[in-house]
Amino acid sequence: MPLVNTIAKAEDTELGNELHAFAAELYPICRSITGKGIRQTLAAIQGKIPLEFFEVPTGTPVFDWIVPKEWNIRDAFIRNSAGERVVDFQKSNLHVVNYSVPVHATVPLSELRPHLFTIPEHPGWIPYRTSYYKEDWGFCLSHRQMMALADGDYEICIDSTLEDGRLTYGECYLPGESADEVLISCHVCHPSLANDNLSGLAVATFLAKLLAGEALRYSYRFLFIPGTIGAITWLARNHEKAARIRHGLVLTCLGDSGGFHYKKSRRGDAEIDRAAAHILAQCREPSAVLEFSPYGYDERQYCSPGFNLPVGCLMRSVWGSFPEYHTSADNLDFISPLKLAGSLRVCAGILEVLEGNRTYCNLNPFCEPQLGRRGLYRSTGGSEISAEINARLWVLNLSDGSHSLLDIAERSGLPFAAIRDAAELLDSAGLLSSSAGGAHRASGRSANGSNGCGAEGNGLLINH
Repeated sequence: MPLVNTIAKAEDTELGNELHAFAAELYPICRSITGKGIRQTLAAIQGKIPLEFFEVPTGTPVFDWIVPKEWNIRDAFIRNSAGERVVDFQKSNLHVVNYSVPVHATVPLSELRPHLFTIPEHPGWIPYRTSYYKEDWGFCLSHRQMMALADGDYEICIDSTLEDGRLTYGECYLPGESADEVLISCHVCHPSLANDNLSGLAVATFLAKLLAGEALRYSYRFLFIPGTIGAITWLARNHEKAARIRHGLVLTCLGDSGGFHYKKSRRGDAEIDRAAAHILAQCREPSAVLEFSPYGYDERQYCSPGFNLPVGCLMRSVWGSFPEYHTSADNLDFISPLKLAGSLRVCAGILEVLEGNRTYCNLNPFCEPQLGRRGLYRSTGGSEISAEINARLWVLNLSDGSHSLLDIAERSGLPFAAIRDAAELLDSAGLLSSSAGGAHRASGRSANGSNGCGAEGNGLLINH
């Protein structure tokens, strides 16, 4: 799959500007876990990739949850006695507690204060707050705005609806040679938050766009869903599809200037965990691999014990660890085109490992085969061997039917791409053959001590 090569042809600036422009297009939309905003967002994604909409009615049981009422909002404000909008939804959709019930009244400031939310330590920022599963209402504003409110009466208006409707999510399915699937999931439910929502959404959209039309080994399923309730709803409706998931990534917070963080799946040693760790170790940015925890994004639903799917989470800065998280400071200036482009490249690199990971058998396992007469070695001895030759020697030595290419890359410290290229070259030279079940990591030597290649090749195995 030439995905990385396809991306490599684009300059980071050009690629990043496209990603950032798409995030900017979606930034003004007031999204929530249901409603017109999420459908408008999905329609914009559908303009770039083949996306199918699914809708689930209010009241539908999904495991221990119930699909909630649909929420929509037209306007909201707090108006002082002079008729001025001192808090205005039209200026920022964060000004209203998401899922606020409709209200229109005139109240004194003392009665209004319990419904106001600010961030005192960042007095110029507006917080993002929600009340999805408890009917309530409220306003979010900067601490400076709140401190400037004089005693007196205020007209408050939240022109919203909360009524029976439907939950909407989008699926992009790209078939491959195998029915086994790679899942890419991102949440599309936050309003104007650029890093925690739009960065993952933009990277996932462009990743699907790159994969569309490629000759794929795995089938790919991209989910654009409201957080938590969306993943729970999809899993409740798709037991059979979930059983086909072999690898998965949740994408979020991929546009800020922080280094990469990969949170492992619940299994901890799944192929996706190893592929992500390998690519991050090879990239030129700081990175860290985190152990699984049952809190975070939708990986916690996919990794719940009843499913235990091999799904990890790729981020730059970890949710909640940066002050801009869930505030108006998580804006379009907070995400960088170059960081978005770098995130897309890392995602593509991880998928390249999954697509290319196979297990081979050395057809000449007794000592090194003579590479020179096959044109696979240097013509003059004495100098240090090249990285390409080093990769070929590693592949030949560990291709015993018990080591995948990812195993070899990890043990040698060489990039997976170099190991894969060496294996393809040696295969074409008749020195390797792809072993049965090579798509999966070998579990080690068999009980009788064989190396997994059986009587293949020379038809002789020596066991000591």
